[in-house]
Amino acid sequence: MPEWVSERGIGETRMALVADDEILEARILIHGIAVAGLNLPARLVSGGRNGVARDQAGNEYLLPKGSGKASEGQMLDILVTRSAIPGPEPWKRALARIAEADEGLSDPVGCANGSLPASWNELIEEARSATVRFAGGELRISPTPAMTLIDVDGYLPAEELAVRGAEESAKAIRRLDIGGSIGIDLPTTGSKAVRQRAAEAIDAILPKPFERTSVNGFGFLQIVRPRRRASLVELAQDRAGFEARALLRRVAFEPPGGKRIVAHPAVVKVIEEQGGWTDQLARELGGAVELRGDAALPMSGGYAEPL
Repeated sequence: MPEWVSERGIGETRMALVADDEILEARILIHGIAVAGLNLPARLVSGGRNGVARDQAGNEYLLPKGSGKASEGQMLDILVTRSAIPGPEPWKRALARIAEADEGLSDPVGCANGSLPASWNELIEEARSATVRFAGGELRISPTPAMTLIDVDGYLPAEELAVRGAEESAKAIRRLDIGGSIGIDLPTTGSKAVRQRAAEAIDAILPKPFERTSVNGFGFLQIVRPRRRASLVELAQDRAGFEARALLRRVAFEPPGGKRIVAHPAVVKVIEEQGGWTDQLARELGGAVELRGDAALPMSGGYAEPL
């Protein structure tokens, strides 16, 4: 039976719904970014519709449903409905609403601690490359400000690829935690029956709630599902931060002892700016941690060597 497991790492908490060592769903929660479902106190900065509230850490939350009768400067209990989203622009503000009177503080991320399967590394590579490969084809995933686009391509016959591509797209949407508006570009096929089979494949794999269109004659359909946080693909677009946290996870699982981390200078800078990260890693390894930048390395090419 599928089971959620979590792994609290350095700078992030990783969660996966696992069945038979296969990751069905995954989440990466960045420390310091309020998660959807969290109830917290905040001060109203500006009122009215699309008001803004600010928590004690200085993070701002947009209130799309308005601030009700609250006045500017008043302390409120707010419920986070969507975490801040990274993208080409600076981090977008989180969304929230005024909490109901009977909504107490909550822990929306609680699940059993456990070991993530080895396929976690493959999942991270999918997020990093925004590419999902399967027998006979691949998906190319492109986050845009309007929607996430998934292009299905391959060498299978068009009708077979349309159905298989729909199946793999639904699995990837779930596995990579993709929410909001999603467009899937399947191979064009003149068969209405094949297009219906492709749509039914999505319905069978993707958990509710979501809405979708039919597959049109050009092979395109749109899905809309709840968007409560950034997808793994979106998180990977912040390359230096994403690679820094992934590198620290790899090093944390190496044999104990002092380590010198060698990585691209941008990755080293992220780790240096988070002073507590090296201290935490040193405690976990039982030895000192040093950093060295190497501009010849790719962002994902960092490694550790014993001191």
